[in-house]
Amino acid sequence: MGTERRTPLDRRRVADTALKLLNEVGLDGLTLRAIARELDVKAPALYWHFKDKRALLDEMATEMYRRMVAGTALDPDDTWRERLLKANRGLRAALLGYRDGAKVFSGSRFTGVEHAEQLEDSLRLLTAAGFSLPQAVRAFTTVYLYTLGFVTEEQGVQPPPDERSEGFDLMEERARRLAGYPLAAAAGAELFTDHDRHFEEGLALLIEGIGVRYGLG
Repeated sequence: MGTERRTPLDRRRVADTALKLLNEVGLDGLTLRAIARELDVKAPALYWHFKDKRALLDEMATEMYRRMVAGTALDPDDTWRERLLKANRGLRAALLGYRDGAKVFSGSRFTGVEHAEQLEDSLRLLTAAGFSLPQAVRAFTTVYLYTLGFVTEEQGVQPPPDERSEGFDLMEERARRLAGYPLAAAAGAELFTDHDRHFEEGLALLIEGIGVRYGLG
């Protein structure tokens, strides 16, 4: 009787499976037991690699980052504005590639040092443009946190498909509930539609503000 050799279980394989399952069940439905079932192993086998779900989320965020930067090269001729724009557009696109992607990424601690190369390069570019190191760090992290928060809200606006009633319309429901508050009701179109445009406008506001604050063109 032939035997089939299983692919060895390691951190990367567990994280890859978890990311695939994330798109199906969302963060709340992602359990170590469900991941183990996908891998056809017993749940205790995962504890050899991850002590708890938080440790797994850290590895998932790291894998998301690896995929985001794979095959991309930083342009040494970027201005500091171009670098912040490119980095955060790329981050948003990467987070939107996963259900609850921003929630997974938020608060996670990278398990490797892959992020350090791009961070080093960006901080070097900003300081060469006239930022002090503290200013460069503040500019970089402020725009990063804007992107993370924006995508968290963007992904949380609509109920997931499996929780959405037939014919559900967010704007209609919101207008009905806020009928007594006409400005707040009308603001819904600005808050909850055309996310691409709103992200770009917010990003431009932040970057312009950084330039004014630090006196940099």
